Amino acid sequence: MFQGILFVLHTGIAWEHLPQELGFGSGMTCWRRLAEWTEAGVRPRLHEVLLAKLRGANALDFSRAAVDGSHIRALKGLQDRTKPR
Repeated sequence: MFQGILFVLHTGIAWEHLPQELGFGSGMTCWRRLAEWTEAGVRPRLHEVLLAKLRGANALDFSRAAVDGSHIRALKGLQDRTKPR
């Protein structure tokens, strides 16, 4: 099921279009499980554990990493950045 969730998130296909032939289970079941895990805070913890294991194995390579600021809210028209909004 976890692989099904990763497949949908990676490819961007709709949950209901998850191919049954891949053996990941129902797309809707994967979607429900992801929602449950999100509600329970599983994803941030899983991310922390995975990063810790990769760091411990010296398996992280940031030489090809990119930082994207497109998810940071831009404040339009704010001239004086020292004053709180």
